Amino acid sequence: MVFLHVIVAVFSLIFTSYTYLSPTQTRLKIAYLLVGGTLATGVYLVWSAPAHMLEACMMGLFYLALVSVGIVAARTRLAATRVKEPIIK
Repeated sequence: MVFLHVIVAVFSLIFTSYTYLSPTQTRLKIAYLLVGGTLATGVYLVWSAPAHMLEACMMGLFYLALVSVGIVAARTRLAATRVKEPIIK
């Protein structure tokens, strides 16, 4: 389960970076799902082995902050590109 958690988290970071570079609504939704998957597996890992809870929570907060900044930046870029598009084609 730890391996799955790490793979999903790393892929989430990579995909969020890609979404920032080329934002679309679909990519944002996929990024949300990846963050949710990472959080779900992280909660399960902490629940199943609470001995390292403080360390896991600190890394989880760092991951969540990093990915959240990336997603907000991607949403801002997507909104900026939508404003530049002409309304009437």
